[in-house]
Amino acid sequence: MSQSETGKPAEAQDAAAKTEITCSRGLAGWLVANDVSLAFTSYQTGQLFLVGVQQGGIISVNQIGFTRAMGLWANHQRIYLAALAQIWRLENMLRPGEKANQHFDRCYVPRNAQTTGDIDAHELAVQPNGRVIFVNTSYSCLAEFDLTHSFRPIWKPPFISKLAPEDRCHLNGLAMQEGKPRYVTAVCRSDIVNGWRDRRAEGGVLIDLKDDRIVTEKLSMPHSPRFHNNRLWLLDSGRGYLCKADEKTGKLEEVAFLPGFLRGLAFHNNAAIVGLSLPRDKSFAGLQLDANLKQKDADPWCGVQIIDLRTGDVLQWLRLEGLVRELFDVTVIPGVRCPMAVSPQAPEFASTVTRVEQFGSLTGE
Repeated sequence: MSQSETGKPAEAQDAAAKTEITCSRGLAGWLVANDVSLAFTSYQTGQLFLVGVQQGGIISVNQIGFTRAMGLWANHQRIYLAALAQIWRLENMLRPGEKANQHFDRCYVPRNAQTTGDIDAHELAVQPNGRVIFVNTSYSCLAEFDLTHSFRPIWKPPFISKLAPEDRCHLNGLAMQEGKPRYVTAVCRSDIVNGWRDRRAEGGVLIDLKDDRIVTEKLSMPHSPRFHNNRLWLLDSGRGYLCKADEKTGKLEEVAFLPGFLRGLAFHNNAAIVGLSLPRDKSFAGLQLDANLKQKDADPWCGVQIIDLRTGDVLQWLRLEGLVRELFDVTVIPGVRCPMAVSPQAPEFASTVTRVEQFGSLTGE
């Protein structure tokens, strides 16, 4: 396995040096056959990971430093990344047919950073009009960018009495449907500062934004609701299950148990790509996940597993062992074989300059 590292801060460099990355034998073939690459984040070590395949079928893991890297959105030319106090937009600077460092068919460079302040932005998405919508966990709301202020709130749960930087219910996940925000997840219905920390084992909610209806509150620390193949999916993280949810009744169908605390969910065809983290001893104590791991005589993972939606079987996997213990989000980058990116903390960041080939017009036409 090849690991290409670019401009990480000291903490991320240390984590990279002290982390072993292994993967299934078939991961490279699966990525090539499906014409995709993967991206995932670790807020714990402040890294964005880009996983692709070099010539010769060698897995490439490009690790880039972004402090408190969280929510992700990507297509073949652009990545949005939520970080500590900003939401970054990275653009591919390569022309068609070009390669960076002889291997990479995409090189994503930061071109804009919307400064939000430390609002603990979690998952995010891009709407058809190009506006970014994100989960503002600190203020318990969904929000968009604003030219003057840190954010523009657009929705809050019905049980939240006011916007305050108190992380009352730990709002965290966002599902889009037909380009619009449709469902969110939260750890509980608490309306007091950090109230969710006392409600981790049960009481997790899935909320329908269409009518502010709580679809179910029988989850345990749920994350990452998603629509795929006309079905609503989510992670029942406190129990370790990838689930399908009935939109009307809230009934859950457990599709697969994964050995870790689950955060980050993406899809490609009939496969789910799921992020796994090691449970924190104190923060996640008392969850059903612990008992489920013991029942299966399993050690928890940090990494990514690719699950067959038809059978619940693990198709492929990538595992991290060492200083990287927790992941947050994962996404698929379609049509890209081997991506890399440049960190704003990298020495080459200031010298990565590109320009439009043609002159613009003085009249703006």
